[in-house]
Amino acid sequence: MRADFAAVAAQIAEHFRLYNEEFGRITRRAARNFLAEDWHAAQLDAVERIELYEQRVARCVMVVANLLQIRRTDVATWIDIKCAYEALVARRPDSDFYNTFFNSVTRDLFGTVGVNKEVEFCATSVGRASGSVPIRVYRVAGSLPTAVKEILADLPFGAAFGDTEASVHRISAEIGRYFATGRHSGAPESIELIEPVFYRGMQAFVVGRLIGDSAITPLVLAFTNQQKSVRIDAVLLSRADVGSLFGYARSYFHVDLPVVSAAITLLRSFMPRKPVDELYTVLGRAKQGKTERYFALQRHLEKSIDSFVHAPGDRGLVMIVFTLPSHDLVFKVIRDKFGAPKTTTRAEVMERYQFVFRHDRAGRLVDAQEFKRLRLPRGRFMPVLAEELLGEGSESCRVEGDDLIIEHCYIERRLRPLSLFLRESEPAAAEAAIIDYGTALRDLAASNVFPGDLLLKNFGVTSHGRVIFYDYDELCLVSDCVFRDLPRARNEEEEVSAEPWFHCGPRDVFPEQWLPFLCIPSALSEVFIRQHGCLLTAAWWRAQAALAPEAVAALTAQSSTSQSSNAA
Repeated sequence: MRADFAAVAAQIAEHFRLYNEEFGRITRRAARNFLAEDWHAAQLDAVERIELYEQRVARCVMVVANLLQIRRTDVATWIDIKCAYEALVARRPDSDFYNTFFNSVTRDLFGTVGVNKEVEFCATSVGRASGSVPIRVYRVAGSLPTAVKEILADLPFGAAFGDTEASVHRISAEIGRYFATGRHSGAPESIELIEPVFYRGMQAFVVGRLIGDSAITPLVLAFTNQQKSVRIDAVLLSRADVGSLFGYARSYFHVDLPVVSAAITLLRSFMPRKPVDELYTVLGRAKQGKTERYFALQRHLEKSIDSFVHAPGDRGLVMIVFTLPSHDLVFKVIRDKFGAPKTTTRAEVMERYQFVFRHDRAGRLVDAQEFKRLRLPRGRFMPVLAEELLGEGSESCRVEGDDLIIEHCYIERRLRPLSLFLRESEPAAAEAAIIDYGTALRDLAASNVFPGDLLLKNFGVTSHGRVIFYDYDELCLVSDCVFRDLPRARNEEEEVSAEPWFHCGPRDVFPEQWLPFLCIPSALSEVFIRQHGCLLTAAWWRAQAALAPEAVAALTAQSSTSQSSNAA
């Protein structure tokens, strides 16, 4: 019998190993795609890698169920399998990944609500990374340009630089300027770089840190490749900029790290406030990121006493959104019925969240993690919120004993709604936010995304003042919209008509009509028009639709039948 336990444990570990190998193969193709400027292949690889986890879990569940037959949901059997599995994987690098995979298998087999401690691993070794990160160290030795030139020569695409000397000059100048104007003296003593290159979309990033004056400064070099010529695109030195690059509104990196947990320990040396779950997620390990987020939430619930309440901002017609004031997350539950004028369906809303999960988020779409069968203490909910969840979200929520069970929800980082931010902030901060709101629309359009509902309440502001979109129920492709100029009335009757006197198709959009409905304060409205007036013209949006990359349309056409993974 014990041999059976070991065989099942070995099967689960082997399925994760096969998943991990394929994850690595897809990840390593990013270097080739970057040099070949094959952005279409890069986007398809991003989707393939995201879908890989659930596919491998499903295969493993079938194999294990076939091995165990009638014992496939026998708790006593699984307790022994878990013990055998723990001994098998304990010393492997990133053993937490193996444990999370085990949990995914048992959750699918048992249909677990909340967490079943008997058949799941209920802690991670966060902060206790095994293994190391491949590092290259460059001594400055009084000549920063020489060190930078060595760095560029060592890059896998070093031979493809269009103008190496210009890149060396720019990088050296920006680092030198930073050290000369900051609290440091002179140049850094050394430069430490993570050897594997971080790829994302059309860019490659070299990530590391500057050591000098007994201080650590982050360093990220961003490169682009156009017409077979690599060039430096940006030099990031501030923790805020680097933190944003690794943030929850970004698509996942493709970086071939031998031990991910060790890399996270290093990254947190210059991003100490960055949550571990976000780093796992942005490094492409979204399932482990969900696991870390779930356990962090549970730890917070154990040491806090406040109650779940409605999230700040206007109530939505599609989602019930709530938060724990002492924590930095929001929970979004789809309502059973949507109020007018919403005409979308629950399935369509879920499809749009799946689209965002797979699409280039351009730094402007919050990462919404899908959780299923979440168990939270009923006593921690304010009565009015619990009543709304059980009444208007009954397809997703129910009470079981002392707990409130949420069958399906999305969890995101909490942002301050832009509508509230503009009312509360000093004039300079409000002006900067409304300008960045327009920039966010431009960034989204460049990735072929149209928010659909442009109201300020659907955008949030980060702690660094960056505007992010987080309401996806009307999101669509720019290339799917028909942007039209508003027809001019031909007579007085048409001009005063309360109803549209011209034909309006289901995909028609009239940017000229937006400004009054956005309810931007008058002083800020002038700022918005001055900076982004072109966004209120159909011509600008038609031009964006014409530029929409074919690869994005192909990406959208890919099968999206697989669902996001279950909680923890």
